[in-house]
Amino acid sequence: MKRLNRDGFHFYVAGILILTFGIALTILSKLGASPFDALLVGLHRTFGLTVGSWEIVVGLTMILCNALAQKSKPEFYALLTSLITGIGIDFWLFVLSNWINPLTMLGQSFALGLGIVFTGIGVATYLQSKFAPNPLDRSMLVVSNLTGLKMAYSRALISIVLVIIAFFFDGAIGVGTLINALITGVLINFFMPYIVSFRNKAIKRKEKLAC
Repeated sequence: MKRLNRDGFHFYVAGILILTFGIALTILSKLGASPFDALLVGLHRTFGLTVGSWEIVVGLTMILCNALAQKSKPEFYALLTSLITGIGIDFWLFVLSNWINPLTMLGQSFALGLGIVFTGIGVATYLQSKFAPNPLDRSMLVVSNLTGLKMAYSRALISIVLVIIAFFFDGAIGVGTLINALITGVLINFFMPYIVSFRNKAIKRKEKLAC
């Protein structure tokens, strides 16, 4: 069991590193980030602090709102996901900003497409761990439970609200925002079986070595 937990944590960290690499690429493409990341960029532009710092602040806000909506104790351990994600976003933005700016239109499209793909791979990877909930995903479940809407509609509703708020804060909204919202879920479902297969094979190899 300890080995499974350790392996799960490895997938958790690796998934977030891949995810934040994809997020950084979509932000740097300047064609529009995901609804949530568009808001983070808008808050960064309006109030300062780094994009990653706002990931942590907004994550904490969502945790508290989820707790109020459910009339339960806040899941503060979910803040770990926001913390690691925030650090990852700032790290990749720092590393990549000097490499890929300025971009041509072709380069922007390539960065956006590559970023969305890595986002899908990253989410599919860290979901294998079930280590700590993502505040945004938890909000989707809360809205679904309170309204009776399907999770897909709940996520769409949250995305619309995030885009509206991001608009007022000069967020990174563009065609990439729409593409991200439409395709990321499809990519997560596409990559999920491959990640599950890879994880199962890795566990079996370690079990054989342990014997």
